[in-house]
Amino acid sequence: MLVGFDKADDAGVYQIAPDTALVQTVDFFTPIVDDPYTFGQIAAVNSLSDVYAMGGRPLTALALVCFPEKADLEILEGILAGGLSKMMEAGCTIVGGHSIRDDELKFGYSVTGLVHPQRVLANSGARPGDGLLLTKALGTGVISTAIKKGKAEPQWIEAAARSMTTLNKAAAEVITGKAGQGGAPVPASGQTYEVHGMTDITGFGLVGHARELALASDVSLHLHAGRVPLLEGAVECARAGYIPGGLKANREFAECAVEFAAAVSAELKTLLFDPQTAGGLLISVAAADAERLARDLKGNKVPVVQIGEVVPRVQPLIFVEK
Repeated sequence: MLVGFDKADDAGVYQIAPDTALVQTVDFFTPIVDDPYTFGQIAAVNSLSDVYAMGGRPLTALALVCFPEKADLEILEGILAGGLSKMMEAGCTIVGGHSIRDDELKFGYSVTGLVHPQRVLANSGARPGDGLLLTKALGTGVISTAIKKGKAEPQWIEAAARSMTTLNKAAAEVITGKAGQGGAPVPASGQTYEVHGMTDITGFGLVGHARELALASDVSLHLHAGRVPLLEGAVECARAGYIPGGLKANREFAECAVEFAAAVSAELKTLLFDPQTAGGLLISVAAADAERLARDLKGNKVPVVQIGEVVPRVQPLIFVEK
């Protein structure tokens, strides 16, 4: 066992040969959009993300289905088709699955990937001086809540759905040196950049997952709230009070680890705790490589932003300035 659950990492990693380790993860949830096909896509993207966050390549998946006995099977057909489309895009083979009758619809996947044992990107490797890059905008939680309340504007829904149905594949391939960008040869380590640690931003929100990164690496983080990308409509949803239960739980759990500068607005504070579905990657990369990595990610159509830096362990664990 190379990576277990002791440091709250994104997936388990188990070595099976000198040059091969398995990356294993599972995720499923209730619908957050109305369209079955889109929901299936989002569930697949979310499940695959943990493999990418470990520096791995998805290989196989098992579908997990909870479906009401009297519901229209065309809905399930649409969900499965949407999930399959993203699994095919990822080059991941669905080898089976399991379904049960349930009054509440739920869907997701158990995914197995491959990674070289010496190239695992755990959340415990961040080093003081590293730059922190984020590859997707925040706001899917508050926008999804607005959707459920029938208050979301069409352009907000479109932006959130586009984000949640975008794989982290392109970003992961650049980070691990598989994309051939930047004009530099891939070194023996398999990485073009000195990436020390990585995690994806999902249910615990940016602050929650940043906290895990900081604790696992025994460092502190300095974040710039004004640089954090936000989905269209996210601020409006936060201001209107469309707050998911998960955001409140995240805030209650992790707020004690954060100090906010006075200039950070209430809406920004809220969105930093917003639980994300199929969110982006938070990358801890050597300062000397941060600009080049960001440039190459953008060259591969990944909308990356440097949102902060890693600093030596101090109090507070996370400091957020404007």
